[in-house]
Amino acid sequence: MSIYFYNTLSRQKEEFHPIKEGVVRLYTCGPTVYNFAHIGNYRAFVFEDLLRRFLKFKGFRVIQVMNITDVDDKIIAAANRQGVSIREFTEPFRQAFMEDLATLGVEPAEYYPRATEHINEMVALIETLLKKGVAYRAEDGSIYFKVSEFPRYGQLANLNVSEMRRGDRVANDSYEKEEIRDFALWKAWKPEDGAVFWETSLGKGRPGWHIECSAMSMKYLGRHFDIHTGGVDNIFPHHENEIAQSEAATGEKFVNYWMHCEFLLVNDEKMSKSIGNIIYLRDLVKNGYNPTAIRLTLLSTHYRQKLNFSFEKLEESGKIITRLRDFKKSLEGEFPTGNAGTMEIVQKCEADFEVALDDDLNISNALAAVFKLLHEVNLYRQENPLTQADVELIRQSLERIDSILNILAEPLEVLSEEERKLIDARNQARQERNWAEADRLRNLLLERGIILEDTPKGTTWKRKI
Repeated sequence: MSIYFYNTLSRQKEEFHPIKEGVVRLYTCGPTVYNFAHIGNYRAFVFEDLLRRFLKFKGFRVIQVMNITDVDDKIIAAANRQGVSIREFTEPFRQAFMEDLATLGVEPAEYYPRATEHINEMVALIETLLKKGVAYRAEDGSIYFKVSEFPRYGQLANLNVSEMRRGDRVANDSYEKEEIRDFALWKAWKPEDGAVFWETSLGKGRPGWHIECSAMSMKYLGRHFDIHTGGVDNIFPHHENEIAQSEAATGEKFVNYWMHCEFLLVNDEKMSKSIGNIIYLRDLVKNGYNPTAIRLTLLSTHYRQKLNFSFEKLEESGKIITRLRDFKKSLEGEFPTGNAGTMEIVQKCEADFEVALDDDLNISNALAAVFKLLHEVNLYRQENPLTQADVELIRQSLERIDSILNILAEPLEVLSEEERKLIDARNQARQERNWAEADRLRNLLLERGIILEDTPKGTTWKRKI
């Protein structure tokens, strides 16, 4: 079945065809490492992980680049306040970001280029733009892109350039959507930059934010590649400017499919420092929230819809994961030989799962297909014993599904010495038929997030998600 993605550039769903058969070249806008990333940032990164995993599920080889922005106005100001180099300032945040990606089960990209390690590529691209007459040098030595020389400017953000307010130029990395301004490609050094500068053929200075992504994406993916993703806040001016400078330099189409993830809200408001509602992934994990439940929460709303985050959603995600993992556990043990009577159920549900994701990553319908698989199999096994063939068929289907969702694998869990003693004490109380004490200990363990299950083969435990 064909894959369809919503293309921000055309504002409609388009059938996906890679430039090179069997290979998808994917660029995902990464973090600016001046602070820890918050869960709004990670919503976009989890969406991109879903996209990557789905493409691999469909048989494509994916070459993904995620940039690390380690020089910009905020980073320079913060590093100078602390009296350290920008590498010393940004490295802890870069490392934390990579750790957080692993915490959320995000599959690593092939490349994580840092802006500061690709200055030569940026300089070469700016020199090309100067030679073509679509860039110019300002009085202070900074270099700007001349927006008026790119007639298609505004196509991605669907802007009517003729109706926009015109300004001279802007040195900042972003500006209001109602304005059209020439944007900085190279920023000449100024005293407040301190020791942050590069001596190049363009002069003493540093690159602008927008040129970084164009230079790095083209180095690793080529002048024309398949998919570029990011949050909706990247559409203008960042991605609009990427298109302008890239296509003006090469004379070729830059990207075929632009995919953008909507905002994550908290209590119907966008996260911001002024409101004080920013939530960091590390704080959630520190407070005992399961990373897989956080992943499912960020994953379970379609990427083009706003996600209103709540702790109730996290709790519900934990219950869903517990249900799925319990179902998977129920397939362990000895089963009789025989034919697979669940063949039709499994094939239909897995096909529905794939068809849903073929339709612009329709995660709601995809998850519904997974729940239907559980429901139908459980109904079947009420009347018919599962065979070894059934179990193997269902397990393989769950593995294929989870190669995309990545929520079923249980981490290796260990008990503390105190927790082990409490479980042993409860087992002793049960043997002595001291049911009141057994219940008290069971409830005490539950308060610590440990769920006990008494089975004919003994008592088992698991941590609450």
